[in-house]
Amino acid sequence: MAKLQLENNTIYTNLEDIARELAPLNVELNYWQIDDPETRNLLAQETLTDTQKEQVLQSLDNYFQHLKETAGYQDRDLIVLHPNTPNLDTLLSKFDRCHTHADAEVRYIIDGEGIFGFVRPDGTQVELTIHPEEYINVPARVEHWFRLTDSRRVKAVRYFTTTEGWIPEYTDTEIRLSVTSG
Repeated sequence: MAKLQLENNTIYTNLEDIARELAPLNVELNYWQIDDPETRNLLAQETLTDTQKEQVLQSLDNYFQHLKETAGYQDRDLIVLHPNTPNLDTLLSKFDRCHTHADAEVRYIIDGEGIFGFVRPDGTQVELTIHPEEYINVPARVEHWFRLTDSRRVKAVRYFTTTEGWIPEYTDTEIRLSVTSG
């Protein structure tokens, strides 16, 4: 279940409350269920081969097909991060500072957890912890950051409208909020 923390330490876990708080940013958050037992078994593994990644992606392609038809998404991949990922800190350092993208950043968390932080139009900051089976769409030009929870693991399907993916455009905004665990 998603958890949104405001700077004043107010915490929301109800999807309607979270949607209301994120409305000024047009961030979309949904719950997409994983029903396939074989996919669930694969997700229980720390690492996946390229063949296993493609198997997971294909099992979830009904969501990708919907995004292709309704929003023009063209590609998807599966990122698998865990404490033993080589150069994990270097990989994460690209996204743990305030930045924007020219394209929407769309992720479907299928295992583990991630934290998206946002700078709202009034300058306040919030952090959203998302869990398995939660989908997030961060619109283009929304100032945000991303990091892992203390478990330091996530499997996420990333959806792209262009093959270039997301290139972070860093801002000078200082992050004032930091959730310490999922």
